[in-house]
Amino acid sequence: MSFFNIALVFLITWWLGWFLTLPFGIKAPDKVEEGHASSAPDKPRLLIKAAIATAIACVLTGIVVAIIILGWVDLQE
Repeated sequence: MSFFNIALVFLITWWLGWFLTLPFGIKAPDKVEEGHASSAPDKPRLLIKAAIATAIACVLTGIVVAIIILGWVDLQE
C-alpha cells in the first residue's frame, strides 16, 4: 500500500469517526440566548470529539492496512 492509499483510508475513517462522535454529549441549553438556535449545543466539546475521531481512525486504518499487507484481501489483480 502506498502512503496515498493509507492517507485516503485514514481520511475516510476519520470522517466516519467524526460523524459518529458528534451527537454524543449534546445538551441543549436551558435558556436560549437571542439570535441562537434553540437546538444549538451548550458545550459542543469539538476538540475532544476530534481527538476521539482521530483515535478511531488510527485504529481502523491500522486494521485495514494490516488486513491488506497480510494478504487476507488482495486488491491487485
